[in-house]
This record gives sequence, structure tokens and C-alpha cells, in this order.
Amino acid sequence: MPSPVSLLPIGDFSRRAGIAASALRFYEEQGLLQSHRSASGRRQFARGDLRRVAFIRAAQTVGLSLDQIRAALATLPDARTPTARDWERLSRAWQPLLEARIAELERLRDTLASCIGCGCLSLNRCRLYNPQDAAGSRGPGARYWLGDRSADVLADAAADE
Repeated sequence: MPSPVSLLPIGDFSRRAGIAASALRFYEEQGLLQSHRSASGRRQFARGDLRRVAFIRAAQTVGLSLDQIRAALATLPDARTPTARDWERLSRAWQPLLEARIAELERLRDTLASCIGCGCLSLNRCRLYNPQDAAGSRGPGARYWLGDRSADVLADAAADE
């Protein structure tokens, strides 16, 4: 256990970390942080955990789930606060995930105008989410609502191949 001098009451820790005390309690429930109890039973956090919270927030900002963050923190010896070297190692492991998300966002950016204007009203048939959309080849709009039959759409798609 850290020395009492290095422990901050949850309110002070919350202000210093820039997040609500309820978020700290949630992180603790999720196994991302560990509090210590004062003699009166109040939650206290080690000053070093400020870096852990910063790590958690940065990981959330880049889109990692709490499960991914928990798994990353679990790779640290003795559940210690990440060092700069740890952050570098863990962030390198996240590069493929980040690259995939960037590519997905770029694809969304580049197709969003046509998506909003297409009127398909169907994520199952949307060219953005379903690039092999056979119904979309018959024109814009909700093709099945407009009377196209799935058998005709499939026959057209087969003929095009």
C-alpha cells in the first residue's frame, strides 16, 4: 500500500484527474483502478494512479474498449502505473487497430454524401455497409419498397457476373 502521504481522497483525485468521482468508481468497478481505504473507510487513490487515469482516457480517446484497456493494463507488472516505455509498447500494439479505424473513417467521409442522398433506408443493403449490394445496382432508393423483387435482383446480379 502506498504511504498515506501519497494518497489523495477521491474528491481531490477527481479534481486533479479532471474526471468525475463517479467515473473513478466505475473504473474501479471495471478493474482499471484500485482504491485504498482511509481509516474512516473513504476511498483514496495513489498519486501515481493519475498517470493510469491519463492512460485510460487516452486509450478511450483512440477508441479502445474497456476490455482492451483492461487487457493492456494487465500486461504491466504488479498492476503498476504505465511508464513512458510501457505506453510506447502498448501503443505500438494498437497501431493496426488505429489504422483500420482511420481507413474506416476515411471511407465513411468519402461516401457519406452519396450515402445520405441514396435513400436506401436499409443497412442490410447499403453500399457503405454492404458493398456487394445487388439491389443497389438497380438504382437509388429502397428498391424492395419500390417493388423490386429479390429474385429479380439476384437474377440481374448473376447475369452481370
